[in-house]
Amino acid sequence: MRTSKLFKDFFESEKAGGLILIACTIISLVIANSAFGSSYLHFWHTPFAGQAIEYWINDGLMTIFFLLIGLELEREVYQGELSNIKNALLPIFGAIGGMLIPAGLYLFFNIGTNTQSGAGIPMATDIAFALGILSLLGNKVPVSLKIFLTALAVIDDLGAILVIAIFYTKTIFWNNLLIALGVFALLLIFNRLKVRNLIPYLIGGVVMWYFMLNSGVHATITGVLLAFAIPFGNGNHFSTSYILQHFLHKPVAFVILPIFALANTAIVLSSNMGEVLAEHYSIGIALGLIIGKPLGIFALSLLVVKSGICKLPSDLNWKSIIGVGFLGGIGFTMSIFVTLLAFEDATIINNAKFIILLSSLIAGLIGFVSLKFVLKMNR
Repeated sequence: MRTSKLFKDFFESEKAGGLILIACTIISLVIANSAFGSSYLHFWHTPFAGQAIEYWINDGLMTIFFLLIGLELEREVYQGELSNIKNALLPIFGAIGGMLIPAGLYLFFNIGTNTQSGAGIPMATDIAFALGILSLLGNKVPVSLKIFLTALAVIDDLGAILVIAIFYTKTIFWNNLLIALGVFALLLIFNRLKVRNLIPYLIGGVVMWYFMLNSGVHATITGVLLAFAIPFGNGNHFSTSYILQHFLHKPVAFVILPIFALANTAIVLSSNMGEVLAEHYSIGIALGLIIGKPLGIFALSLLVVKSGICKLPSDLNWKSIIGVGFLGGIGFTMSIFVTLLAFEDATIINNAKFIILLSSLIAGLIGFVSLKFVLKMNR
């Protein structure tokens, strides 16, 4: 199977980016629980332009991350795995199963409680971490498996974006939202008029972000909307979409996500971990990511293949799909992001972040070991 240069660049950047994320997470955890912990935590909450530094990272820098996600999704739709409906159905259904089952498990333990709003937390997959772990298996990994996981994670992120837009928007200021959507409509007109220069889109994106930020809808949604307004053309090296996507890969993988990790994994470990692990939201997150993700991805994929809706690529088997399902349980970036929107209590947020990290580590280790065994057996 042939893969485009952009996909190879993406996979390589995510591979290295995943490893850097692991390093940043460890560094942040160590500092937060050291003698410098108080100063370190205070730094991220230092006011800047009226808001904490952490706020600008989560609402500002992460918009650029969502822009890249949107550009990748656009490319997948036009030219990638999602451009052929027959090929797209397997990761689409896999992603749907990988979102619904974890959310269902979480709600089973939290429905009717003050933490039921966290149902979106175990629904997400972290592309950088998941591909980073997969890349550690080297060239033994079939290209079909890489593409399946990438498409699955991109669709997963789209699902998370929709969940954020629908369920984590509390109060809407319609004037600002309508202005933001008006700017988006204007950019779509530019697209139809075949305006290829990036500058009008970037200026419009900043204006759209400002009004979206003040609309009540999470500002990061701007990144995805902007991505679909930017002209894709024929998708070659000279297309506006390609140029921007290629440019953003390294800054996102090596600057934005590591900064997000440093700011959001400054977790002070509790002395009563037994109680934290027994919390309903902890059980829901852990079971959702470690059990719900692989179960949902495998079960719905099996269902649609057995029903003849789509087929399993010839170089894959169900054991490898289960292994990838566990890698889908690496929530990290998106799960932490949803946590910040779902909860207001600082203690719950801190504990939920720890459970996300622990669950992602367990899911990642199981996925890595199982795939290593499966690939060895296949050879």
